[in-house]
Amino acid sequence: MNYPVNDQTLTMTSREIAEVTSKRHPDVKRDIEVMFEQLQEDVSKFARIYSDSMNRSQTEYVLDKEHTECLVTGYSAMLRMKVIKRMHELEEKTRVPQTLPEALRLAADLAEQKAELESKLAIAEPKADFVDHYVNATGLMGFREVAKLLKVKENDFRVFLVDNNIMYKLAGKMTPYSQHLDAGRFQLKTGEADNGHAFSQAKFTPKGIQWVAGLLARESIKAA
Repeated sequence: MNYPVNDQTLTMTSREIAEVTSKRHPDVKRDIEVMFEQLQEDVSKFARIYSDSMNRSQTEYVLDKEHTECLVTGYSAMLRMKVIKRMHELEEKTRVPQTLPEALRLAADLAEQKAELESKLAIAEPKADFVDHYVNATGLMGFREVAKLLKVKENDFRVFLVDNNIMYKLAGKMTPYSQHLDAGRFQLKTGEADNGHAFSQAKFTPKGIQWVAGLLARESIKAA
């Protein structure tokens, strides 16, 4: 498998991220596309064509270190660590010291990076681990229930969802954008009120709860 690492930029492909995390490549590509949409960046700049095992042309994404870290911050602690360890392996391969001072500087840099990553994981892991455990045992949840679960003030949670193009207000109700419905992060529950009027209500799926918890953890890391 080809991993395009040059002297200037450390990169990981969506195929390698899928391999390391044991996720389906289409799912990783979808995660990347959603991330770039939220970042308001052009994902096509990171796309390239490769030939699969049946010699068919397929698309993958080549992410730099910064975007790779941004992507996996939303994953579970175990998956984040797998990707981080792989990134360290790639860094060590691309940085070969030629002199003793360079070797000492490299050792110091790696120690600093390790400490920084461990600090970020320490911030994000408690919330992510809690949600991972909770999601395994529950079903659909409403906006207020998720805010309470994640210990976020409802108004702050509402602003976060709107600012990140996850939900918007429609007729006074928080409504998810279609791409998040398609991604399985929400379900619309429909019914009929006592007065005979039809209604619909958006509910977070377990997958959606886990995903939005990862985004909140990433925001807390940036603010730290």
